[in-house]
Amino acid sequence: MEEVSQKQDRREQKQQAKQDSSAVRFSPAVPARVEEVIGRTGMRGEAIQVRCRILDGRDKDKVMRRNVKGPVQKDDILMMRETEIEARPLSGTGGRGGGS
Repeated sequence: MEEVSQKQDRREQKQQAKQDSSAVRFSPAVPARVEEVIGRTGMRGEAIQVRCRILDGRDKDKVMRRNVKGPVQKDDILMMRETEIEARPLSGTGGRGGGS
């Protein structure tokens, strides 16, 4: 009988752990407003490069260049998980790596 109660205890502990892990947790994010849509980037143009101004947090009022996936337009608010890394500027060559 003691084994049966131990198995039930283990099951209850596993269920409790599952319930704890299913809780929604959000990472801290900082809002930024899109000031300018610069252009498309990526191998197939799937990302859009924008210039945005950080609205809150440690880097408030910093203007930075970021790549965004999905539809975006001027005055949209982006929630940024980090504000230290900036995207490289778009080159004017049009890509493809051809030198001539």
